[in-house]
Amino acid sequence: MASIMSAQPASDPLSPLSRRFVLHWGEMGSRWGVNRTVAQIHALLFYTGRPMHAEEITEILAVARSNVSTSLRELINFNLVRIVHLHADRRDHFETSKDVWTLFRTVVRERKAREFDPTVAMLKALAAEDAFANEPDDARARMKETLALMNALSGWGDEMLRLEPTTLMKLMTLGGKIKALLRDG
Repeated sequence: MASIMSAQPASDPLSPLSRRFVLHWGEMGSRWGVNRTVAQIHALLFYTGRPMHAEEITEILAVARSNVSTSLRELINFNLVRIVHLHADRRDHFETSKDVWTLFRTVVRERKAREFDPTVAMLKALAAEDAFANEPDDARARMKETLALMNALSGWGDEMLRLEPTTLMKLMTLGGKIKALLRDG
């Protein structure tokens, strides 16, 4: 931990706790397949809850300005960050939602659109080809089962995202109770 703290600038606007959050989020981002700096910038904007310009982000995170620019573009493309303008400041500032449920929905929708939906489309296209009939029966069955599962998950996910946060939170806390309810019903 000392190496993290020693890397802080002398006039660091982040507390040790907030810096830990930002660094950890960057670490987790890399495990989720997201560039570390992208995740750190998002965490910084979320934690501070205020718009920041790229130079400020660069200074706080001690990363290259070009890396910040590229990361901000990626966050904008994921609809996680938007550009805002502040009175009497000509620079672009960047902010993210302060609402964790809005962020959750955005991440799920964007990842679904980029990762899940193309797989569903590919499976539908394969199943629609004439050559699909020439594939082994068991392979066709697995492909159809996979497509049916992915379609069901897609529909279920869309329904869950339409729920109000309080309802979704209640649903998530049910856990094993759903199993008992379905067994009894």
